[in-house]
Amino acid sequence: MEKLKFQSPTGMHDILPEDQKYFQKISKTCEEFADFYGFQPITTPILEESGLFEKGTGELTDIIQKEIYSFKTKGGDSLALRPEGTPPVVRAYLEHGMQSLPQPVRLSYFGPFFRHDRPQAGRYRQFHHFGMEAIGEGSALIDAQIVQIFYNILTSLKLKKLVVEVNSIGDGQCRSSYKRALNKYLRLKTSSLCPDCKKRLKDNPLRILDCKNEKCKEAALEAPQTVDYLCENCHSHFKRFLEFLDEIGIPYTLNPRLVRGLDYYTKTVFEIYEESEEGKSQGTLAAGGRYDNLVKLLGGKKDTPACGGAMGVERIINMMKAQGAEMPQPVLPKIFLAQLGELSKRKSLKLLDDFRKAKIKVAESLGRDSLKPQLKIANKIQARYSLILGQKEALAGEIIIRDMDSRVQKIVKLDKAVEEMKEMLKKQQS
Repeated sequence: MEKLKFQSPTGMHDILPEDQKYFQKISKTCEEFADFYGFQPITTPILEESGLFEKGTGELTDIIQKEIYSFKTKGGDSLALRPEGTPPVVRAYLEHGMQSLPQPVRLSYFGPFFRHDRPQAGRYRQFHHFGMEAIGEGSALIDAQIVQIFYNILTSLKLKKLVVEVNSIGDGQCRSSYKRALNKYLRLKTSSLCPDCKKRLKDNPLRILDCKNEKCKEAALEAPQTVDYLCENCHSHFKRFLEFLDEIGIPYTLNPRLVRGLDYYTKTVFEIYEESEEGKSQGTLAAGGRYDNLVKLLGGKKDTPACGGAMGVERIINMMKAQGAEMPQPVLPKIFLAQLGELSKRKSLKLLDDFRKAKIKVAESLGRDSLKPQLKIANKIQARYSLILGQKEALAGEIIIRDMDSRVQKIVKLDKAVEEMKEMLKKQQS
């Protein structure tokens, strides 16, 4: 096929009509769960100040160093397309004085995000996330509930073989001692590390545990485990988190090398993916954790405990398709409106609006002038009734109702057509 002059940018994609039903299904499911658990919807701008992510997500993360879309405006502002949802939600929490509301403040969002990542299956440069943030609550109960909600959303979407991996990366008090131990271990493995991880070794050794390079994974196999370096407070928090997961029956696996790729995480981190014969199939479906320092880091007056997570919509859709998930089929109209002549077209516009107000779906092809191709469409969509409005009927203020099965037809007043069809549909259903 000849290449078109304009195509969607690399790594970005059109959401075609046949995929909209998946987005709608996921969006509706997420909305129902969020509403039940008291997470109120919030929509933040697609563009934010670049500094929000440099400060919040972390200057040394791959997102900031390699993936963020940032630019200077004509007015000299430094802006970025949002690569993730947590810093914008925390910024909104602070900007709109939500600290004065009863805590925790529970917020949810659904929308597009952007990262200049390497396009591959399930990974795009423009993608959609559903996320939840609970700000102002330090209990491990919230951590477990966040995991529970994401797990139940995925199971309600009929995804199978879900694996929940959990870990604790401690807080500022105990993480420094872990970093020293990790650094000491990894220095003996320097020759096996990729160029990026050699740079990370000095300033950000935890990111090495998150590296996807096979040699780096192998080098980190026997690295010290974060759980062995937790202070008493972090250890107690993690223990309670696991007890809550046990209580609510969420199956989980302890992954002592799970750290997540964002700098603001403290204590609990988690990932949910679908297991395949090769391991992780198309990557993580949902992930998140606790971020008790982010509110203060972004300008809050004090440390504010918080926990949240997000899930990748496109990856979930790919999984649903791969499993042959049954999607609700669109309800085809049982009525088709056919017309002939200019006056009939004008009358049809008013009639269609009357059917809309009565919440009765009607198909039409107003651009066609011949009756035969219009009735062919009525047959194709298996409409039970055809309304035929010709020039003669339009002048007389009448319309023909034809039963497409029996071919029996009758003439009714045009202004009574909606009520007549309502009664006929009711009889057909009974």
